[in-house]
Amino acid sequence: MSCNKIEEKIDQTVQKTTETVQQKAQQAVEETVKKTVSESINSLTSSQDIKFNEVFPDAGKSVVSEERGKKFTFPNGTEGFIFKYKADIAVLLPFLENQPTSNESKSEKKARQIDGQSIIDKISFISKFLPENTIDTSFLEDIRTDKDIQYYKLKRFPNSSTIIYNPKNQTIIQYVEVNK
Repeated sequence: MSCNKIEEKIDQTVQKTTETVQQKAQQAVEETVKKTVSESINSLTSSQDIKFNEVFPDAGKSVVSEERGKKFTFPNGTEGFIFKYKADIAVLLPFLENQPTSNESKSEKKARQIDGQSIIDKISFISKFLPENTIDTSFLEDIRTDKDIQYYKLKRFPNSSTIIYNPKNQTIIQYVEVNK
């Protein structure tokens, strides 16, 4: 009888120790992920305000209105810009297509309309790793459910633009990645 009790006690101790080790390992992983995400967010939150015509010269007031823009640098050194503004897509796309390029062979002449699912997936994926209230993801639900939203890609080297256009209110969210 006493051997069974000792064996049972050893099993309980081993199980308890295993659970504690697993719990501490999971906590360490979660803390590391949070720290890494926080460092990445801090590098993004050190962003600065920027105007649309600083990135796209000769943009008169007739091209965009109600603009807000941020310039930021990712931890890997890549620069990017995000703009939110109102514009007529029929005026904006030709304007962007006529922007100067530093390498015509790496550039597209025309913006192309694309399926937005990959953009939605990327935003959804990234937002899962961000702490709550880091960014306003309410627009994500809008672009998921509104079938009228249009998506465009345009590469005018070194800038590569992803454009999300809502025709109902002519609001545009444009992400510009600067390729080196």
